[in-house]
Amino acid sequence: MNTGYETLLLDVDAADHVATITLNRPAQLNAFNRTMCEEMAKVWRQVKRDDTVHAVVLRAAGERAFSAGLDITTSYGQPDNIWNHEDPGELLSPKWQKMWKPVVCAVQGMCTAGAYYFLNEADVVICSDDATFFDSHVSAGLVCALEPIGLMRRVGLGETLRIALMGNDERVSADTALRIGLVSEVVAPQSLWARAHEIAATIAAKPPSATQGTVKAIWESLDKPYRAAMEQGLIYTRLGNPLGKAELANQPKSTRRPKLR
Repeated sequence: MNTGYETLLLDVDAADHVATITLNRPAQLNAFNRTMCEEMAKVWRQVKRDDTVHAVVLRAAGERAFSAGLDITTSYGQPDNIWNHEDPGELLSPKWQKMWKPVVCAVQGMCTAGAYYFLNEADVVICSDDATFFDSHVSAGLVCALEPIGLMRRVGLGETLRIALMGNDERVSADTALRIGLVSEVVAPQSLWARAHEIAATIAAKPPSATQGTVKAIWESLDKPYRAAMEQGLIYTRLGNPLGKAELANQPKSTRRPKLR
């Protein structure tokens, strides 16, 4: 366990090639301050450089909340010049740090407002059956403008607008989150962390050049026109396929049996 962080915990399972990042401010409902944002950028870069890590689990300490978003009890420390203000999401984002290793996000309890930054850029999101999702911005008199951009890619315009406009007056349950595509699996609270690790380990057992190239190709395609995305994807297959096939040839033959979901 890496304790070199003030707001996070980092553990690397070398046998399974899985790094686990734990948001560790449970007394503050795992709300992020500037320290956590800067540490998230640092930890994404750390796991990016660690070739023993092939997949990442992102989870949160405590039972009450995955994250309450930005910690409003302390100043984030934006500069006086509004044109120099920063979006905290850039530091929280694995993709901004060009970290293309697959991320499995495990959500329990409350997930609101800026917490969507974590969900929006995860590759697989699962939750416990006690999880609830909402966005409190408009109820606090704030424009809900940043988190919905990534959320729309997951659940579409209609569901994003409903979540953004209902504010504190409506909670999305785990079952509804599954139905609208916000999460892909719901498990019992006591099984959440183990299931997230299991999914990450299954992904990590595959050739890392294949999985990381897949993540990079799919995410980058979202910002491109269809034909340009197809052309770039073709280039990535030509670059990544020989590497992935060579890695596969050096691995023991898999005996895993496929599971129905």
